[in-house]
Amino acid sequence: MDKKQHIAIFTTASLPWMTGTAVNPLFRAAYLSKDGERNVTLVIPWLSLKEQVLVYPSNITFRSPSEQEKYVRQWLEERVGFASCFSIRFYPGRFSRDKGSILAVGDISEIIPDEEADIAVLEEPEHLTWFHHGKRWKVKFRLVVGIIHTNYLEYVKREKSGMQAFLLKYANSWVVNIYCHMVIRLSAATQEYPKSIICNVHGVNPKFLEIGKKKIAQQQNGKQAFTKGAYYIGKMVWSKGYKELLKLLRDHQKELAGLEVDLYGSGEDSDQVQEAAKKLELAVRVHPGRDHSDPLFHDYKVFLNPSTTDVVCTTTAEALAMGKIVVCANHPSNEFFKQFPNCWTYDSSNGFVEATRRALAEEPAQLTDAHRHELSWESATERFLKVTKLDQVPTGKLSRSPSKNFMSTSFNMKRNMEDASAYMHHVISGFEASRRMFGAFPGSLQPNEEQCKELGLTVCAGKRGSRK
Repeated sequence: MDKKQHIAIFTTASLPWMTGTAVNPLFRAAYLSKDGERNVTLVIPWLSLKEQVLVYPSNITFRSPSEQEKYVRQWLEERVGFASCFSIRFYPGRFSRDKGSILAVGDISEIIPDEEADIAVLEEPEHLTWFHHGKRWKVKFRLVVGIIHTNYLEYVKREKSGMQAFLLKYANSWVVNIYCHMVIRLSAATQEYPKSIICNVHGVNPKFLEIGKKKIAQQQNGKQAFTKGAYYIGKMVWSKGYKELLKLLRDHQKELAGLEVDLYGSGEDSDQVQEAAKKLELAVRVHPGRDHSDPLFHDYKVFLNPSTTDVVCTTTAEALAMGKIVVCANHPSNEFFKQFPNCWTYDSSNGFVEATRRALAEEPAQLTDAHRHELSWESATERFLKVTKLDQVPTGKLSRSPSKNFMSTSFNMKRNMEDASAYMHHVISGFEASRRMFGAFPGSLQPNEEQCKELGLTVCAGKRGSRK
């Protein structure tokens, strides 16, 4: 009998979409399965061709899930340097233009057969369960761990209204409490959840650590490792730090006279960012987005990142791994990075000016082996296993029975309230009208015939079945 843990990682995006919920769960699957002690399955969305062209860059499309799986594995192995030994399965998804994200179609928990259901990791659990209608995650899996990636409330406050953010906050708490046994918040920048713990369980693409090693070697040999000044890279939308950065540069042009900054990114606000940059007296150049590991970035010394909408900024971690100085806001999203000597935080606009000028005048500290390990996916995996207690010998199913009799009344009352809440969500999510009212797209209760055919599913619109 196989006594290995079975870990199924469900996420909301997939390569070639270079977003955090595509990349980080992929690395998590690779490193959790690396030692062969666990059976790991990564469950990612499949988009039909007409929606792939809306989401995936550079006109990359796939005719079949197997073709996309080959692409994903090749991309991963080029970066980690070892053959992946986890499974990849696909669930039917649809791209929501108004939300700018992929939403699941049907009951995606069915992708994992009941006999394999053990531990589920829901990357963005609120996103995966807003419209979930099917088997209850906590019933199907022994342990359900939610990992909060996105500060949805901050985006909604900026782009919509405070009332919508208020409603979203309670909707998120509701579904996450129903469907998750425990929640990991990558930083305190997210909303609070019951049964949650703050721990950064993300690491850095090994490529960036290798770049950093080469820079250390150059420094130790007395060579000038960094010949360029300051830059920023990120999706070019105002909410990703560009608004804050350009305001800081505009308000302090005299103090920062002579500063040159390169901005790299692509996005819906690219034209506006370009226009705003042209109005500055400083030399601020705007370039299309590129991979952060591109040799173009290796020689920059200072990474300016005033963004406060991230939960844990991936590009900040990458810049630190490459040995650069990072100037960032003193904000909960940057708490993890404060342990590194090259992370310089500021509390005010004057503090930004002082930190930027000093960073350009000084040389970065050389990262120690301990610091490099802390940034790695090996360390992130250790942290994940520790906080979820999956590094301990499993004791069987999570018990819903109290250990002491006098607790039984309150425990049962709490359980009954949770069951009632879950039933209410199940009912509400089972009607097309109510789903539409809360933001689901039409026909999301079941995959359509095209999705069934592409994924080899026997469940089609209006019928229930199972994976072939």
